[in-house]
Amino acid sequence: METKKRSPVLKRAWLWLGALFIPLALVILFEALKGRQSVMCGWVFGVMAPLEQALGRLWSLFPFSVAEAFTALFLAGCVVWLVRATVLAARQREPIPLLRRLTALAAAWLWLWAGLCWLWNAAYYVPSFAQREGLDTAPYSVEELAAVTEYFARQAAALSTQVPRDEEGHFAAELSDCFDRGPDIYQNIARTFPSLNMKAVRAKPLLCSRLQSILGFTGVYFPFTGEANVNVDAPACLVPSTIGHEMAHQRMVASELEANFVGIAACTSSGDVVFQYSGYLMGLINLCNALYPAAPEAWKDIAGRCFSPELTVDWSDNNSYWAALKSPVEDAAGDVYDSFLKSNDQELGIRSYGACVDLLVNYYGRPQ
Repeated sequence: METKKRSPVLKRAWLWLGALFIPLALVILFEALKGRQSVMCGWVFGVMAPLEQALGRLWSLFPFSVAEAFTALFLAGCVVWLVRATVLAARQREPIPLLRRLTALAAAWLWLWAGLCWLWNAAYYVPSFAQREGLDTAPYSVEELAAVTEYFARQAAALSTQVPRDEEGHFAAELSDCFDRGPDIYQNIARTFPSLNMKAVRAKPLLCSRLQSILGFTGVYFPFTGEANVNVDAPACLVPSTIGHEMAHQRMVASELEANFVGIAACTSSGDVVFQYSGYLMGLINLCNALYPAAPEAWKDIAGRCFSPELTVDWSDNNSYWAALKSPVEDAAGDVYDSFLKSNDQELGIRSYGACVDLLVNYYGRPQ
């Protein structure tokens, strides 16, 4: 008895349907379940975190950012695919092949979005780091904010004379050594906050760091490889604290405000002078951004009394660097990222970077 074979056309149709509807179903499933915190907790801490941490250890065997290589290959492949599809359509003068190729490209991006939902966005729907660790985020007064700002300024000033500097007084610590020592900075803070305890892996410098700066970013966590990637074109004095920030994301600290706080706390408690200084400097910048609009005279008084010449140099270097790169491209990239954060119920959007001040004031300014 003969069995009918499916035609090649029918087989291709089923492949197209699968390529499109499987990721679409995954996205729809995520949207349906993201409000159920117990489900998200089970997924994030039972599956997602162990998987990404294992991937991070695997890809740490490579000295370069695998995430950057994958991203470059994917984007280049999309461009080549689109150009080829357009050229073939012009030659053949038939719309169906072009539509098929564009559908394939759309399917690739849909799979990417589905993966991002389940391998990163899910972390926005579990209890926050502050909730997991019982941290207080109570309101504070301007006087309390000023007191913590002064504390950070004095700590940064004291440490500013102990870090390596070049002949002109600029921060000159060897960044490759900072990346090598990075995995150690979480040892102390993990004793205070057990949820941060994991087998640390080395963060990686980005080859296209200048592009990151143009877009206004200092680093990026890539969930598909579990890598913490750092912009090394940015002012060197803040690279160590950025390493701490990106490594916080490896520990499922999703929100930017909490990753900023965790990175600062890891650096300042590390016992490594370079990381301590960078952490206090990063914290001081966040505190300044909150204090200056509320009490500009208080901020000027703190800067005048507490800043050392070395700290002033690093402060100026950071301000000058970012001011020189300010452009509509950075603004547009910021708007895109702001929309991404808000789409995942991060109400403050990109402004959440400044909101880490709540945690800094309560943690450093009040008895624990």
